[in-house]
Amino acid sequence: MEYVMRPALYDADEPFPPFSRRRRLQNRLKNYFTDPYNIIMLVSVAILCYLIVVPLVQMIGTTFTMAKTDLRRVRGAVEGQFTLYYWKRLLASDVSRNLFWIPLRNSLVIAVCTSALSILIGSLVAWLLVRTDLPAKRFFSLAVIVPYMLPSWCKSMAWLTVFRNETIGGAAGFLSYLGINAPDWLAYGPLPIVFVLSIHYYAYAYLLVSAALRSINSELEEMGEIVGASKGLMLRKITFPLVLPAILSSVILTFSKVMGTFGVPSFLGLKVGYYTISTSLYATVQSQKGTGFAISIMLILIASVNIFVNQKLIGSRKSYATIGGKGGRSTPLSLGSWKAPTVVVLSAFLAVAVILPLGILLYQTFMLQAGDYSFSNFTLHHWLGESDPLISDGLPGVFKSPQFWMFVKNTLLLVAWTAVIATICGQVIGYINSRGRHLKSGKLVEQLVFIPYLIPSIAFGAMYLAMFASPTRVSFFGHPLTLIPSLYGTFAVLVLVSIVKHLPFASRAGTSNMLQISTELEEAGQIAGANFLTRFFKIVFPLSKNGFMSGLMLILISIAKELDLIVILMTPTQATLPYMAYTYSTNGFQQPASAVAIVLFILVFLFYWIANKFFHADIAGGLGG
Repeated sequence: MEYVMRPALYDADEPFPPFSRRRRLQNRLKNYFTDPYNIIMLVSVAILCYLIVVPLVQMIGTTFTMAKTDLRRVRGAVEGQFTLYYWKRLLASDVSRNLFWIPLRNSLVIAVCTSALSILIGSLVAWLLVRTDLPAKRFFSLAVIVPYMLPSWCKSMAWLTVFRNETIGGAAGFLSYLGINAPDWLAYGPLPIVFVLSIHYYAYAYLLVSAALRSINSELEEMGEIVGASKGLMLRKITFPLVLPAILSSVILTFSKVMGTFGVPSFLGLKVGYYTISTSLYATVQSQKGTGFAISIMLILIASVNIFVNQKLIGSRKSYATIGGKGGRSTPLSLGSWKAPTVVVLSAFLAVAVILPLGILLYQTFMLQAGDYSFSNFTLHHWLGESDPLISDGLPGVFKSPQFWMFVKNTLLLVAWTAVIATICGQVIGYINSRGRHLKSGKLVEQLVFIPYLIPSIAFGAMYLAMFASPTRVSFFGHPLTLIPSLYGTFAVLVLVSIVKHLPFASRAGTSNMLQISTELEEAGQIAGANFLTRFFKIVFPLSKNGFMSGLMLILISIAKELDLIVILMTPTQATLPYMAYTYSTNGFQQPASAVAIVLFILVFLFYWIANKFFHADIAGGLGG
């Protein structure tokens, strides 16, 4: 038989033939898109981009697009065209000074002063409770957290009840009732705003610094004591450098929160024309969204610069090891003769921060007529009374009000839906972060989910107002197709914005849970033939259920007292208890507002008690600590 030489089907110099390379590529793609981790990661990235990046881009685009409602303000303008009108109006117009620059100055002053004061208080309290022999530590450890459970704007209501003067009219404050007319600088403006915010946000510094102090071996301080260093010198030279990262982290939290806070500046500043960047944003976005969204972007930029500077400071400082292989011990420092005075001062501080505001608000709920603090004015009307046109314009007692129970229902539904969904999403994102922490995909998800952390709450609410104020439509074969209807005015947008805003905290808790679960357990399940869903729900999730429940309860606490995030998105039928108290107070109905605030505090405290009693929840995780 004659042998016939056939031409080669591939170049002998090539390591693999073309069909082999295609097969390898197909197998790689198949393996990639059938890997459960990759599927979850890709879905998470797509959802996070849509819920975080798209609203941000859309809000930025709105500031450069001429709106129909503003055509009369710009000669020759066309709806939808590119414009710099909103930025010029904000930064360089006749109204920019009052609209932006003065509120920005006020906000920066308040944020810097509040950060300094609250961090000083929180760090000092943390040091006393962790590093000294202060008596009754168990009691004080719980008591110093209670002020955070009372919404900051409730403290503003208590402040006005005491110091309100005749400047803005209305019912007299307690001091005015006694014949003492408090000066304007004490009743309204920056001083009371800084004080109220400081006794609320010091919790951030306390929780973060106390956690750092617990990781420090007390032998470091004992060495300083042996060489004759005073307690003040040891604090400056030993303790302070070791807890500096925790202090700088609390600066991020406090500064960003204060810059975006709305409730306290609204109660204590608006009535005397003292605007901050958040109250200016709230007022502007109601009338001109383009300019309001430009203010939001400036808030985001300020928060980003704050975090960038903070990270540079942390990255440039020397690193000190505080946990070593020899183990450590914690020996409390003796307060000596300062023990009794310290207990008195700390008790007085807690009385001012907790007992006094609650007592004032509670007493006010039993006043028939605002401003009359005599016992003859005592009544239960604002709790149990029927509608009377002569009292609070006919408002019934809160327990007799159908509107109150509707808002209670809205509040409970909002916190339940948000907590459950956000915590589940946090566990999933935590799984991605923990299993992919050395991969670019894991770092991408971590960075995306961190973005809401940068954005002040009121600016984040404005983002979702921009995105969901009108339906999202696309053209499908020449026919308009609505992908997402307008969600403004619906309960769904409140749940959605609350979930996304709390994803950084939920994912952080989820990452901590997942890092504690060894991958060996999943690998054992895989060897036994269990698919991914079986492994996740039979192995991973049961092992993380305690952390899951703690995260769930802590998000409940945060959402229950939320006002800044959702105040822009509120409608009369979808309002919550915080918004109800806010509207009552701004309309002059102080007693019903105080009653709603007391009910809200009881709910928040109940959530915390359940989280602490049954799930041993660490509230630092809910604060981003």
